[in-house]
Amino acid sequence: MNNRRFRQPAPTLPHQFRADASFQSQLARLLEEGVLADIEPELDELGGLAAGAMLPWATQAENNPPTLDHYGPYGDRIDRINLSAGWKALGRYAAEFGIVAVPHERKHGWMSRVHQYALLHLYQPSSANFGCPLAMSDGAVAALGRYGADAPWASEARERLMSRDPDRAWTAGQWMTEMEGGSDVSRSSTEARRDGDVWRLHGTKYFTSATTSECALLLARPEGAGSGSKALGMFFTRPWRDDGTANHIRVRRLKPKFGTRPLPTAELELEGAIAHAVGGPDGGLRKITTVLNIARYFNTNAAVSSMRRSVTMARAYARVREAFGHKLEDLPLHVETLADMQVEYDAALAIGLRLAELLGKVECDVATDREKGAWRLLTPLAKLGTGKQAVALASECMECHGGVGYMEDSGVPTILRDAQVLPIWEGTTNVLSLDALRAMGRENALEPFLADIHAHLDGLTGPAADSVHAAVGRLSAYVHKMKSAGPSDVQTGARGFALSLYRTYAAALLCHAGAWEERTGRGQRLGISARRYAAKDLTPLVDTDASRFEESRVLIG
Repeated sequence: MNNRRFRQPAPTLPHQFRADASFQSQLARLLEEGVLADIEPELDELGGLAAGAMLPWATQAENNPPTLDHYGPYGDRIDRINLSAGWKALGRYAAEFGIVAVPHERKHGWMSRVHQYALLHLYQPSSANFGCPLAMSDGAVAALGRYGADAPWASEARERLMSRDPDRAWTAGQWMTEMEGGSDVSRSSTEARRDGDVWRLHGTKYFTSATTSECALLLARPEGAGSGSKALGMFFTRPWRDDGTANHIRVRRLKPKFGTRPLPTAELELEGAIAHAVGGPDGGLRKITTVLNIARYFNTNAAVSSMRRSVTMARAYARVREAFGHKLEDLPLHVETLADMQVEYDAALAIGLRLAELLGKVECDVATDREKGAWRLLTPLAKLGTGKQAVALASECMECHGGVGYMEDSGVPTILRDAQVLPIWEGTTNVLSLDALRAMGRENALEPFLADIHAHLDGLTGPAADSVHAAVGRLSAYVHKMKSAGPSDVQTGARGFALSLYRTYAAALLCHAGAWEERTGRGQRLGISARRYAAKDLTPLVDTDASRFEESRVLIG
């Protein structure tokens, strides 16, 4: 009798930089040769850490989420949030690699944003969601630099947020959401009352991610300023004093979240928290847009890097799992599934890197008018499209693992849970679709966006380029039709239109990248991705008319 039992070999995560040919190729296309040579050693180092030393810390953080102590041993109210050793260790890596500092130091000009994007791409999937406070920190550095002038508190905060010394570095939070309204910030009720040279904040913040950060930016309504979003101001506060006690803040509870469990997220009562008005007590919504744009860029990066981790995990499992007498990687149907995941990742990566390129050029004031317009519209579209696709690929990754992927200790459920927040943070799909409409209506961003598509297709021929040109034609016809439509019809079709813009733009970028790769003798991988991606439905438009909205109301009862 044969007593040998089947034992499934464990998949191994490969080096996260060396094993990603698409990432390396697209970086080589965007960066000057000297810049790429300068940053490759640290990308190689971080790619190894992301597949090695960082993983145990991420697991430790996932298994030991934050806890809250309301009271000390003698009955005093302390509201202390306790963090895991893993979370703290992962934050030290971020400081040492200068992830927040790199784009503001601008060693390589606008390419410094691409440099940062590359670091984040390797760091985020192994960071237990530490990318969230990094996003807020980056946004705070930009906003305080733009509106904080030379105020000592702003200068100190910027220096600390950019510090590469883990023992000195700060992170920042961004507190916008209240019970009255999430994306609808016009209903914000937190009040700011002047108290000499400072302000006192009173109100409730319903979601505060990165609650333990050393500083935060938030929206509040100056006393007597009136209602609506235009009356809001942007304020800077230190939630915790240097001795760890709260700055007139009560922590109501930690949020029991579906995912992003290592990330401290809380409800707060502001009971006279000391704060500073950033650039004066008005124009807060306009000012915090600087933070929001950077947060959406980070969210795009988190989604794309999550997709990469899903593809990597599925491929690693296919190499070791045997079924029907073959490894999964040798079964045609499974190979096709993995290839389609790769195509979606390649397209999303092209989008993310283009967003980093445009953001860098806008910040360094070297962007053309076409690039400025494309950046304005791409910012919500990139977050929208990659966020939805990250969830789809995480789900596919779980299915590729079969039953073992449904088990917590495989690590795959964490990917899916964490991906699920990406279409929600910094604006849901519908909110971003409406933001895209505003960018087109108020800022005429569609014309330069479409011009940017044509610029990437310039001189290209073949089925993929033809498909993109045809998609642009359908988009143009749709825009022409919507000019005579009512507001309800325009809004009804906004999501399909936004997704169509995202997919058409991604296809154009892939065509450009594939042609460059072939022209420079780097192979044909991205060209294959371009052909396959462009063969999909690039324009899932909704053909709205006067009856569509009423029909939809009937369907939902």
